[in-house]
Amino acid sequence: MIRVLVVDDQELMRVGFRMVLGAQDDIEVAGEAGNGAEAVRLAGELRPDVVLMDVRMPVLDGVEATRRIVTEGTSKVLVMTTFDLDEYVYSALQSGASGFLLKDTPPDHLVSALRSVAVGDAVVSPAVTRRLLDRFLGSGRVPPRDASVLDVLTEREREVLTLIAKGLSNTEIAATLFLSEATVKTHVGRILAKLDLRDRVQAVVLAYETGLARPGAG
Repeated sequence: MIRVLVVDDQELMRVGFRMVLGAQDDIEVAGEAGNGAEAVRLAGELRPDVVLMDVRMPVLDGVEATRRIVTEGTSKVLVMTTFDLDEYVYSALQSGASGFLLKDTPPDHLVSALRSVAVGDAVVSPAVTRRLLDRFLGSGRVPPRDASVLDVLTEREREVLTLIAKGLSNTEIAATLFLSEATVKTHVGRILAKLDLRDRVQAVVLAYETGLARPGAG
């Protein structure tokens, strides 16, 4: 059973999420919060598998709440936003969110995304993620990361990370590098472990920040 904490300052939104999620046999709404501070407290108490987090809230916003929850290691966080290129979303990804979805995401996509986050998979569209990174990393407002953090990777792992950053799935990476999917999965696991990353979303962000992938590149 996947336990979810729903966080949104609008009660109607929380009711809607609860109805959608409550109808699933494998998902349980463990609790609800109306602001970020309450979300951090409940995440610590309830230790849900996934926190469905709004970004714009009173008392404590979703970005800072995400950072605190991820730092404490209590739960994974899936951010919900009204705007796919909201500057808060990039901050949320930097803070450790496992991805983001738009609030008008169809119910079946929301459910699928929560299931993916629960098992550590990426849930955001590669195209949306890249557009977000193109905007903020290309603006010069985000300081670059020292590329030496990638020195722990083998040449093959760097190739795989580059393709992850381009939005390729394991199947597509396997076809591109003439490897088996199992081998690619092993490489991805090692990349995440060596770089201390939670998921592919974090890997994409790091690839851009270190210059391994560049805004606007194909």
